[in-house]
Amino acid sequence: MTRTGGYSRATPEYRRLTLAMLFAGFASFSLLYSLQPLLPLFAQEFRLSAAESSLAVSIATGPLAVMILFAGPLSDRFGRRPLMVCAMFAAAMLTLGTALVPGWHGLLALRLLTGMALAGVPAVAMAYISEEIEPLSVGPAMGLYIAGNAFGGMVGRLGIAVITDFAGWRWALVAVGLVALGMAEGFRRLAPPSRRFTPQEIRPGAVLASARGLLGDPALRLLYGEAFVLMGVFVTLYNYAGFRLMAPPFSLSHAAIGAVFLLYVLGSASSARFGLLAERHGRRRIFHIPILLLLGGLALTAASSLVAMIGGIAVATIGFFGAHSIASSWVGRRALVSRGQAAAFYLFFYYLGSSVLGSVGGMAWSGGGWTGVVAYTALLTLAALVLAWRLVRIPPLPIPEVPVPPLPAD
Repeated sequence: MTRTGGYSRATPEYRRLTLAMLFAGFASFSLLYSLQPLLPLFAQEFRLSAAESSLAVSIATGPLAVMILFAGPLSDRFGRRPLMVCAMFAAAMLTLGTALVPGWHGLLALRLLTGMALAGVPAVAMAYISEEIEPLSVGPAMGLYIAGNAFGGMVGRLGIAVITDFAGWRWALVAVGLVALGMAEGFRRLAPPSRRFTPQEIRPGAVLASARGLLGDPALRLLYGEAFVLMGVFVTLYNYAGFRLMAPPFSLSHAAIGAVFLLYVLGSASSARFGLLAERHGRRRIFHIPILLLLGGLALTAASSLVAMIGGIAVATIGFFGAHSIASSWVGRRALVSRGQAAAFYLFFYYLGSSVLGSVGGMAWSGGGWTGVVAYTALLTLAALVLAWRLVRIPPLPIPEVPVPPLPAD
């Protein structure tokens, strides 16, 4: 421990906490998005449209978005670590139940509860790290948590696709649930008890006053709009790419489609790279660049070549993660007070975009095939460019801004 009471990088408690946060990030995002490669299979097995099958993802992300707004204040009252432990165990058990439930509606009900449970991880993780670790060591710890997000999302999607090819999707969900259960137990054993947490009373009036102040800032409103639109584009791309890749002329297997999610590695690198560029050249100067990359990647996927399709997804992934990295860190810099609530609002709109716009993308697929999906996501990306154009014209705050770590990526 340091003079200020936070764990320093030289302590065993720091190493335990950072490993625990890696487990938390991995488990939460593998549980949330691992069903994405299975959407074409659900459409076939349960005789659903593409939009209906996408509910397996969006019905989890929608409630998660709403519950994030409540999980933060609850953690202020009852503690960070206990809420995260309960959230991880509950979500893992609900996923095991999802593997056993017989019908589509039962599956959706358990996915809804899974999303509600998982809200206790992203809403609390950053506060727990910031409280328990000395300020100079927060960055590396946050980096491991974000790495766990991306790695869990990637491995969960790939793993469930491969296991589905050999044993069926129910056994694949059992595997994901068991891994998440093991990670929840690992988190419980490793995460040190909170030593700097002070319980606070939940005061709705103060929370509402702070919310009005944050939403009164036009720059923050535009950043929340960016989160909504950009995440909608990204989830739509990956939700319905599987439908195209499974159909002729590509006719790829589930395992091959799952391998597409290895492109998330490019996204992790892009997030770090654009974060450095933003610090060096300024967010206002470069924010449009990753959005243009996202638009260019979408255009590439319209080609009939498999190489162009995969290459376009890769470019779009780089663009999305770069834009998300800049926008999320911009929120922390812009919100001079109530940063926790500012981050919660960003995550709310981020996951709401995943839920609402991702499902609407299914209508674009049903009405116009992949051409419809490209047109729909391109229009959303153009809207993101308009928001960025308006954002950079808002003067920066006169008070010096303090850097904070970016919010977690999907």
